[in-house]
Amino acid sequence: MTTNKQDERLSTNPREIELQNQIDSLQGLVTELHKARDATVDNLELLSEVQVLKDTLGEHSKLLEQSVEKLPQLEAEKLSLREENQALNTTSNKRQRFQTQIRPMQPL
Repeated sequence: MTTNKQDERLSTNPREIELQNQIDSLQGLVTELHKARDATVDNLELLSEVQVLKDTLGEHSKLLEQSVEKLPQLEAEKLSLREENQALNTTSNKRQRFQTQIRPMQPL
């Protein structure tokens, strides 16, 4: 087919040959532009996905900061509850010892 084009170009005048070469060149540029546009669309989708991930990361970072702030409070509450539990256990153990030491009196 290229030989047919070459034969056609030989039979046409130089101006037509020049114009045909320019058309071929422009068609190549149009093809490259279409490829670049497709790549840009893909990149825009990726950029959108990256932005969503950044937003999610920001939200998780805020939650992590809040957790870090709340952790000492929870540890203090845990310590307080542990001390209270130990006090209740001590009291319960004393009652249990007291109850075991008291024996019913035998009838006289």
